[in-house]
Amino acid sequence: MSKFEDTAFGAGHDHIFLGAAHEDNERRTWMVIALCSAMMVAEIVGGSLFGSLALVADGLHMSTHAGAMLIAALAYTYARKHASDSRFVFGTGKLGDLAGFTSAIVLAMIALLIGYEAVSRFLSPVPIRFGQAIPIAVLGLLVNLASVWLLSGDHHGHGHGHGHGHEHEDDHDHEEEAHRIFGSAGVFAVSIFEEGVPPVFRITPETASSKLPADAVSVTTVRPDGTRQTFAFADRGSYLESKDDIPEPHAFTAVVLLPDGEHPIGFEEHAHDHDDAQAATQRDHNIRSAYIHVIADAAVSVLAIIGLLLARAFGWLWMDPLAGVVGALVIANWSWGLMRDTGRILLDMNLDRRMAENVRHVIEDNGDTVLDLHVWRVGPGHMSAVVSVITREAQRSPNFYHAALKRFKGLSHVTVEVNPARAAA
Repeated sequence: MSKFEDTAFGAGHDHIFLGAAHEDNERRTWMVIALCSAMMVAEIVGGSLFGSLALVADGLHMSTHAGAMLIAALAYTYARKHASDSRFVFGTGKLGDLAGFTSAIVLAMIALLIGYEAVSRFLSPVPIRFGQAIPIAVLGLLVNLASVWLLSGDHHGHGHGHGHGHEHEDDHDHEEEAHRIFGSAGVFAVSIFEEGVPPVFRITPETASSKLPADAVSVTTVRPDGTRQTFAFADRGSYLESKDDIPEPHAFTAVVLLPDGEHPIGFEEHAHDHDDAQAATQRDHNIRSAYIHVIADAAVSVLAIIGLLLARAFGWLWMDPLAGVVGALVIANWSWGLMRDTGRILLDMNLDRRMAENVRHVIEDNGDTVLDLHVWRVGPGHMSAVVSVITREAQRSPNFYHAALKRFKGLSHVTVEVNPARAAA
């Protein structure tokens, strides 16, 4: 017989898996829409009054820009208002990813239109009214820069996701979080080092007279379930290093034995933000899509200004369509990146293999066997796990495993199936 239990960690059992900055991002997106709408009305009305077709055209372009922002804003509002709606089995946290995927398609269409127009102008050049075109391009750039500022705020979850890689803030490098021991032999920094190597303990003397022989030092880890492991050390010159690797997860009390006695210190499991896939589990793709829209428009404005200035100064009329082609390629690249990342989430791809391995280690280190395990993202910063366990310990209920897995902050929802070993045989 198997036992089931479903528990939501951190987010409550109402399955609310919205991003930490959801309401703030929603407010900022509506502010950008207001700014773009005001500029759109001003350009269309002004162009109509003064007979400027270019100004009217830019106003209509601004309307498509505001429409794209509207996708993100409505997704935020709908997700917030229906966060507790029981019809959404795992909440509305992924609605932002759906909006981001939709925005990526819109961006791809914009890139195609710009590219088509640019190629058409290569084949059939048209006269350019520089006196009108350049000021309008500068005005559009200023509006886009204001939009970028509004969307940036103090959250960089969308950070640089539009063009390249991800931020490499190495939160899991415990070398940056060394614990210091003040003993009779001096001051020592105790850390977990894992940059490019399997994780090991390092003990580094911080005073000139703090040198210790390796055989006089040991570290014993005591995990929440009572499991103990003792590590011997080797002398590496300027520091001592454990001979054995430290198994995941790195959440335990470490009892450091020095010649003057025992020194207990605590280590906690941290997010692996240096891993690109895990960083994707934290990113709010809805605000990222809005950010990409304004960045893309700003980039096109910059390229247009450069192309127009060169065309006017040197008569290079081909510079204007060339700038359009470059802009189309850049936008297409950003669109593909956004489409790829949001598509993975919508298809429930496991974006954080380290989290899955940590869950497996916690359970199997207790002597049990993981029969089946699925980990996926249900919202920005929220992961869900379904795990089937085979155990020989009759007294272990799903609550036992929930308590063991509660240390992982990003694991917001867990469902456990417990199978007694005799029943599984």
